[in-house]
Amino acid sequence: MSGLRTAQVAAAAGVNPQTLRYYERRGLLAQPERSLGGHRLYPAETVTVLRVIKAAQRLGFTLDEVADLLDASQHRHGSDAGLQARARTKLADVEAKIADLHVIADTLRTAVDAGCDDLITCAGQPCCPIPFATIAVAGAPDAEND
Repeated sequence: MSGLRTAQVAAAAGVNPQTLRYYERRGLLAQPERSLGGHRLYPAETVTVLRVIKAAQRLGFTLDEVADLLDASQHRHGSDAGLQARARTKLADVEAKIADLHVIADTLRTAVDAGCDDLITCAGQPCCPIPFATIAVAGAPDAEND
């Protein structure tokens, strides 16, 4: 039997050894063969798979989305299930978040320029630059996120 042991794969991919076990449990990595001594023996391509997973995460894909992408690539589903369609969707999400962040940054700049010191006092002034009413209506976080 040949293959790379857990520490070797983890080091080569730049991840923690527990990450490999977690990804196995999640189904992102196939269960490796075992040596006679019970050590996991991973094929060399596991390093590439791990690097792909981590790169996809850095691009904003969740582990569930990564699992779907890996599954689609293994089963060669139609283009709707592939990277192109999912990358377009993720790009639209990222661009929407960037637009939201620009609005937030502009609002905060206005608050700083206006010299707002006290949130409650500022909110009660008609000249308050922070659109509290609009923010509360347009998607304030749920109480469970507090």
